[in-house]
Amino acid sequence: MTDSAMDEKDILGRISALVDEEHRLREGTEHTEDQRARMQQLEVQLDQCWDLLRQRRAKRQYGEDPDEAQPRPEREVEGYLQ
Repeated sequence: MTDSAMDEKDILGRISALVDEEHRLREGTEHTEDQRARMQQLEVQLDQCWDLLRQRRAKRQYGEDPDEAQPRPEREVEGYLQ
């Protein structure tokens, strides 16, 4: 998620890949520590992707350049209220 030039198609593709990986990891009932850590990483990455997608769409809606949207740091994205 470091390339700010990602377009919405790229971001949606990344989201899809992350969701697929998360589903594969969650299929089992017993998870190793590494699997739990990876699931946590996936959740953070998904939140960052969704946030970047929302930023791009908002910028476009208000006549700004969507390519100016930047991925936000984990601590910021994870601090949002749902």
